[in-house]
Amino acid sequence: MASKLVLVVVFILDLIAFALAVAAEQRRSSARLATDANLNYCVYNSDVATGLGVGSFVLLMVSQVLIMAATRCLCCGRALRPGGSRTWAIFLFITCWVAFFIAEVCLLAGSVKNAYHTKYRTYITRHPPSCETLRKGVFGAGAAFIVFTGIASELFYATYSKTDHDGFLPQSRDNGGIRMGSM
Repeated sequence: MASKLVLVVVFILDLIAFALAVAAEQRRSSARLATDANLNYCVYNSDVATGLGVGSFVLLMVSQVLIMAATRCLCCGRALRPGGSRTWAIFLFITCWVAFFIAEVCLLAGSVKNAYHTKYRTYITRHPPSCETLRKGVFGAGAAFIVFTGIASELFYATYSKTDHDGFLPQSRDNGGIRMGSM
């Protein structure tokens, strides 16, 4: 049976990670070109989105570690009973990890790119410096994959728990060898 405490804690962690990713998307850096004494340079606004993105990254990672610890990462522990629940558990395990990886890459790349600020200056007669900023939607994509990861990981945990305890007697797992009868 799935632990309701684990499900609630993972849901809250994923919800906070989602909120931080959405806030990071709305607060990402912007830049403007400024001129000072025959020099062009970039002026960036606050760098709050980087911290929000890193916070979302960490919370999603904690959530994933909690689910994997509760299920022993599907591969460490007792064998699961064959059937439809085991198939769904394996499918959801793979889906959960793929969505998790994509979300983490979006959040990490968004945080790194948002923190990057050009520091050089150019003369007015030359081409102005490139005031590159993070593209719109990177943290938003991370937020979408956080939701997908949260759904897949909670379904995985529930399916794994159902498969692990579905009327399967513990004695039958321990006696997997060949029985030797008396002659």
